[in-house]
Amino acid sequence: MSKSKQQTYSTIISANPYKGDYYISALNTISCAPSPSFSKEQYALSFLNTKGFISTLIGISKNIPETDIYDVLENKVYEELALDMAVEYHIKYVEATHRSTEGDRFFHVFVVDPLTLEQEFTKVVDTIKYIDQLVPIPLLLKSLYVKEYINSSDVHCFIYFQENDAFLCIYNEQEFVYAKSLKFSLKQTHERFCELLGEQIDLSSFERMLSEEGLNTSNPEYQKNLIKLFGEIFLHISDVITYAKRAYEIKKFDEIYIGTGAGKVVGLDEYAQTYLGIKATPFDFNYGFNTNGEKVDQIHQLMHLYGRLETNERYECNFTIFHRPPPFVQRDSGKLILVAASSLVAAILYPGVYWGLSYIEEFRHALLSKEYEQVHSEKTNRESLINLKLANKSAAQVLLDEQKTAYKQKQDTLVKIHDKKVNYPMKAKIMADFTRSFNQYRVQLQTIAFSEDINASKTFTFGLTSSNTQDITALLKHLTDTKQNQYNFHLELISYNEEQKSYLSELKAVIK
Repeated sequence: MSKSKQQTYSTIISANPYKGDYYISALNTISCAPSPSFSKEQYALSFLNTKGFISTLIGISKNIPETDIYDVLENKVYEELALDMAVEYHIKYVEATHRSTEGDRFFHVFVVDPLTLEQEFTKVVDTIKYIDQLVPIPLLLKSLYVKEYINSSDVHCFIYFQENDAFLCIYNEQEFVYAKSLKFSLKQTHERFCELLGEQIDLSSFERMLSEEGLNTSNPEYQKNLIKLFGEIFLHISDVITYAKRAYEIKKFDEIYIGTGAGKVVGLDEYAQTYLGIKATPFDFNYGFNTNGEKVDQIHQLMHLYGRLETNERYECNFTIFHRPPPFVQRDSGKLILVAASSLVAAILYPGVYWGLSYIEEFRHALLSKEYEQVHSEKTNRESLINLKLANKSAAQVLLDEQKTAYKQKQDTLVKIHDKKVNYPMKAKIMADFTRSFNQYRVQLQTIAFSEDINASKTFTFGLTSSNTQDITALLKHLTDTKQNQYNFHLELISYNEEQKSYLSELKAVIK
């Protein structure tokens, strides 16, 4: 039992609605309940056999929000299974995480006709009043992996013959894959055996023969017909396995667990292994329950095991519509009674409460009035002090602004003086330097000019003359090589003067 149930329930009761038997457990002891009854302290479970529901695998886009998944699955189920739109089927789902792809999520969807719930479980509800968990029978097998009765993650096939149904269920990587109702329940198997035998034996005798003698019965006629009967059964099982392998892309089955509600049938697992070619083991697990020597159906024990699991350890797929009544305070009648009682108490207490509250408010008002006088006086004093400080601050700010203005004016004057002293070009020195270069390259200086534009760009303009152009170009190359860090040189045109028989040019040197 999960931790939450341990705090509330002292027992678990399981119900087989198809056979009409009940088992109750407390701690680790489980026993048949011949006269079950309603009890607030018991947690009730039952199951849906594979004939009681339809299951299918549905894929949807991963972009669908969690809140819309149910609606999308419901629409697809009605469409793909061609369900009657006039019937409001009960639909539950569990995610098939191992089937997910890059763009899609897959869900095992279980569909139950509402009439099935109403008709199949009427006797159970009449007996124990409610059912807390109503689970599809294949999902009970998850408990075997959670409690590590099966440790491997191989592909397992479970085959179980009950009195009113038989099912085949597949798990892969410890997750549910597929379930199918088989044709041969114990009742159908009994009827077919009698047909082959040509005489009638009762069902209890047939089940006792299987559980006590197995397939190797001492009666030769029984033995012959049993072998023929189980040949038909396993032919049907083989067809179902072949379909499942193809539909769910299963390469091989690693192990089969096979059993019956009548008990362990000797030789059944060997027959299955021989016929199907798959390792077979009896579906007969020891769950650790103390049965006091009583034979307890595996499905009942699985239900008690399921009821002890935490919610996050099991498949949550609960089809019950037979909920236990809510606590008194949550019922409509309980709420009405509580409201009426509260109103009556309020009507009785109101005068006294009103007088008490009035006295408290008057006392509180007096205290607050006294406190207000003190606070108001302190507030007035602080406002006067703040106003004085603000006036002093304003006067100091005016004086500061005047000082800043005077400081800025003096700073600008000093900057200009420094610029003149440091950055002002010495024209005489510059002209002497250029004259030496002119003489070196036999170029005569005719005119000289100096200018300074609004951007403080200082330019010397030299009018030059020479008897040949090579002297002027050599001079320009010499100047650009030696003084390129100090000046930018511009010489746009060299012209020839016929009268003077010399070449003229204008060289501009812009100080950097």
